[in-house]
Amino acid sequence: MKIQERTGAGAGRSAVPAQPSVGDRLPTPPRERKPALAALAVLLILVGALGATMLVLQAGDRIEVVKVTKDIQAGESVTEKDVTSVMVADDPSINYIKWSQLETLKTLKARTTIYDDTIVMGQMFGENAEFPAGKASVGLALKEGQYPSDIKVGDTVAVYNVDSSSSDSTDSDSSSASTSSGGLLVDKAKVNTKKDSGDATVSTGNLSLTLLVDQADAEAVAKAAAAGAVAIVHVSGN
Repeated sequence: MKIQERTGAGAGRSAVPAQPSVGDRLPTPPRERKPALAALAVLLILVGALGATMLVLQAGDRIEVVKVTKDIQAGESVTEKDVTSVMVADDPSINYIKWSQLETLKTLKARTTIYDDTIVMGQMFGENAEFPAGKASVGLALKEGQYPSDIKVGDTVAVYNVDSSSSDSTDSDSSSASTSSGGLLVDKAKVNTKKDSGDATVSTGNLSLTLLVDQADAEAVAKAAAAGAVAIVHVSGN
């Protein structure tokens, strides 16, 4: 009888699920792996290392080239004192003038104005100068007093005819009389070349220049220059 009572008493109890212990943790899901991002990171590292290597290699492959140290006007040639040598990275796509080619460069003329601190390229020079459209180069042989003492290449000048010997000439040819009687020939001309201070002409006070003038004014300037009747002065624009 006691056994039956115990069984009956136990049958009336509800089953209670077992509780987890306080120290246990719920399982976490496994971390998701991203192999694509890892591969991209490795690729970026390799590309950066390759780029740094190429820069080092290019820096070591350098050549000595020509750089001008003053403005070189169109039609002018360089001299030893107008240039210096610099080291640059060798690039076959750029037509550098190497320092070893300086003697050949001296025989050529600037096609256009080349400004100070410019590294010289082969296309900047040629056997003949190329003047801007509508311009002409006129040579002058000037005596002391016919030019400013500080005249230099690149200056802007006005050109005057200072011949007054024909002031009593007839007016049969008005244009000729106007030219020979003096006056302004060109209001603005550019000094294109000037003989170096070591030339013999400078020691006597004489100076040889070439001026870049409009083609329409070239004949009048050339005639006055041939007669030794030209004087030049500085004007604004220098």
